[in-house]
Amino acid sequence: MPDSLQLFGWRDLVDITLVTFIIYRVILLLKGKVAARLLLILAILGTLYFLTSLVGLDTLHWILRSLFGSFIIILVIVFQHDLRRALVSLGRSGKEGDYEVEEASEAIDGLTTALADLSARRHGALIVIEREMGVSAHLQTGTEIDAKITSEILTSIFLPYSPIHDGAVVIQRGKLTKAGCFLPLSQNPAISKSLGTRHRAALGLTEVVDAVALVVSEETGQMSVVIGGKLMPMPDGGSLRKALKRLIEPQWLSS
Repeated sequence: MPDSLQLFGWRDLVDITLVTFIIYRVILLLKGKVAARLLLILAILGTLYFLTSLVGLDTLHWILRSLFGSFIIILVIVFQHDLRRALVSLGRSGKEGDYEVEEASEAIDGLTTALADLSARRHGALIVIEREMGVSAHLQTGTEIDAKITSEILTSIFLPYSPIHDGAVVIQRGKLTKAGCFLPLSQNPAISKSLGTRHRAALGLTEVVDAVALVVSEETGQMSVVIGGKLMPMPDGGSLRKALKRLIEPQWLSS
């Protein structure tokens, strides 16, 4: 028997099997929400790093040691907005929290009023509200803005003669940050052919990130909330307000 086979023991077999299994599981884990999955992967890798050192699985221990440096960098990039918000929140007083609740309520009222007004006029609109997962990587073109969420600003953007009325308005961290953005269209063959470009764009984006998209149909004036690649028609402003308070208010108050 060759020397290389004689040196190959049960620990080496376990070592190789574990490496293969971990790579497979990492691929499966990364199919879900990225931030939560990365934290889980880091915890698993940390545990395995110490265990492989104790039992002498040298190959797996070396791979884990090499991965740790890269994972720390990835985590910093993924959580950059959360880290910034956490640092900023350290300097906030208790009174400012009350103001944040009021501000979030005003922003939701502004969104509701704007969409109801646009719906009544049958002016098409598309608004993207970022939540935990960033949307910037999926946006094309767009005009940078930095404004408070008000019904007046939103309705003026979507007036038919506005140069940026065809694109999407983007809300990040509770503020209007971009307008006139184009989004990836959904390629789902099951989507009704009666849906226009705005609806397909809202579906396409929410299929890949956890953002909330608000759509007003130019043809019918129908308001809709889109999340997770699913379209939910809103019969009136009251229903829209309730949906927004449930879907985005907790996120804004925790940021």
